[in-house]
Amino acid sequence: MTGTAIAMLHTVPALAAPLAELAAEVRPGARVLHFVDESLLQDTIAHGGPPPHVLRRVVSYASYAEESGAGTLLVTCSSIGEAAELARSFTRLPVLRIDEPMAEEAVRSGARVGVLATLATTLGPTTRAVQRAAVRQEAEREVVPYLCEGAFEALRSGDPARHDRLVLDGFRELSGEVDVVVLAQASMARIVAEAAQGHDAPGVPVLSSPRSGVAQLAGTSARTGG
Repeated sequence: MTGTAIAMLHTVPALAAPLAELAAEVRPGARVLHFVDESLLQDTIAHGGPPPHVLRRVVSYASYAEESGAGTLLVTCSSIGEAAELARSFTRLPVLRIDEPMAEEAVRSGARVGVLATLATTLGPTTRAVQRAAVRQEAEREVVPYLCEGAFEALRSGDPARHDRLVLDGFRELSGEVDVVVLAQASMARIVAEAAQGHDAPGVPVLSSPRSGVAQLAGTSARTGG
């Protein structure tokens, strides 16, 4: 039987705490279960995209979540977002992508959508997510991808300041070409406040996935049991 708990699948351990705080805002009192598996991202990077065994493991995590009393599994890594979508066909538990609401909002925000990423394996999936959102909304949109070379490696090596600097440099360059900028990874949300100050690109919205992605949980039906 499924329950009222929320399950989250992370590939970056540091995201667990801030996303749990956001979940408490939209589902006060709900129990949050965290599954952390860095190898899902590592294997996706190594293969240039999610290999079949990553999909199988996402399905397994959905099963674990359901058995543990969760009513929803939120996949918080955009690099494996397309595996999350495929997993929906193999599990009864609702599987959500953290970046889907962001993609929908980006399409509503302008004709030229910039996608900023620090990983090539995230740039492609997020770009395609925006393109699919445009199709759903029957809107013609041009998507402009931009890869911040070296930023992910800086964050992974323990240099968040360099990560933020490289992401901001990318934002400044990309924002001059588009109507809205999408931050492809939840880990990039740290620079939203600075980027949104508008000193470099007045009026260009900056969208990140954590808040809108977690907000989906407010609309999930809390089913009894567990």
